[in-house]
Amino acid sequence: MSRIGKKPIKIPDGVSVDIKDGLVIVKGSKGELSYQIRPEMEVSQQDGEVVVVIKEEEKGGKKSSAFWGLTRALIANMIIGVSEGFEKRLELVGVGYRAKADPKGVSFTLGFSHLVVFEKPEGIEIIVEDNKNVVIKGIDKQLVSQTAAKIRELRKPEPYKGKGIRYAGEVVRIKPGKAGKI
Repeated sequence: MSRIGKKPIKIPDGVSVDIKDGLVIVKGSKGELSYQIRPEMEVSQQDGEVVVVIKEEEKGGKKSSAFWGLTRALIANMIIGVSEGFEKRLELVGVGYRAKADPKGVSFTLGFSHLVVFEKPEGIEIIVEDNKNVVIKGIDKQLVSQTAAKIRELRKPEPYKGKGIRYAGEVVRIKPGKAGKI
């Protein structure tokens, strides 16, 4: 039995949820998201809440229990996304590491011999604050996190000096160099 799946999702003011033909459409002030429900799941709307249950013929399966919690979490993230939105913050650490906003995305100076240009995906807003901090905003949690991970992948923090792109608040464990092994 899924502890997450059995919790109902409260629908805040200003958000509408439409369920038809196995498709959940969530509309809010920030935009619209949709999700195709798996055939094992049944989603209904009751008293200002969205309830996810497993269909009768699928009960007892371990897989359907896992999809129960997943479906509930995805719908909850859609509701939060269209009402509040999501954001990830990245920091550039290193001498000469800079970011600059472009119309198509962001260009980075990361210690390479060339400029690295990252094109932002549709539905994502990228803001560069004081050349060292990058903020990624959007309504789709998965797309925001994936975009942040792709930007971080351009230059991961290295373990000896800690230079690179890291999430805000991320702690990079620094290894001792050759002289520190004694």
